[in-house]
Amino acid sequence: MSINVYSIDGNITSSIELPEVFYTPYRPDIIHRAFVHVQSNLYQPQGRDPLAGMRVSAESRGTGLGIARMARVRGEGTRRAGQAGGVAGVVKGRLTHPPRAEKIIVKRLNKKEKRLALYTAIAATRDRNIVKSRGHRVDDSIEMPIIVDDAIESISKAKDLLQALNSLRLSADLERARMSIKKRSGKARMRGRSQYTAKSVLVIVREDKGIGRAAGSIPGVEVSRVDRLSIMDLAPGSHAGRLCVWSKSAIEYLRGIEIPASVRLMMR
Repeated sequence: MSINVYSIDGNITSSIELPEVFYTPYRPDIIHRAFVHVQSNLYQPQGRDPLAGMRVSAESRGTGLGIARMARVRGEGTRRAGQAGGVAGVVKGRLTHPPRAEKIIVKRLNKKEKRLALYTAIAATRDRNIVKSRGHRVDDSIEMPIIVDDAIESISKAKDLLQALNSLRLSADLERARMSIKKRSGKARMRGRSQYTAKSVLVIVREDKGIGRAAGSIPGVEVSRVDRLSIMDLAPGSHAGRLCVWSKSAIEYLRGIEIPASVRLMMR
């Protein structure tokens, strides 16, 4: 299938054949599993001190005193003396079932499944219905996937990148991301998540010659190198169909991907 290649001014300059990876069948279940796998590696293990609530000289006083046989702090004349301790469910006691640092929190995934998830997420970027169902505003006259010549990799100013994206008729989606900015307060703000911005255009390049810095001030726009593509970039929130702009060199790089035999059987 031949796809047009646009200049940064929005004019058609040439055409290119799509690599085989763009014809991988859509598998949202595999994408979700791969997303959970990658996200689980970002979790921070937490646990409790095994001796928390147990550093106390408490022992049971036995029967015959008209009180529960629960372990109580030794001594007398102090406020703490006689109080229950060293057991769960009491004041200053230990937790009943505390979280353990040795708990396995990483979700495992086979290498072939992880590779298939990346391939099907790449293929989803050429399906207009999937892109629209994710919430992106795409004009029906835009040919998917959107491929631009390598001049886009050398853009170093935000205004030039914004002008190039507008020339590609992506202004509606950029406006959607700009209007989605929401300010947060409370703990989210204290922890560095003071605002929320929707995902918009993902520019995929072979080499970052300055475009990464240019996209930093445009809401929702991100830049990724094709050899570092992740399921987190192509399917944020495990929802595939990210609106992507590919450079011509990035498309050529994808030709080197070897499609496994099991995936080729699915393409038939």
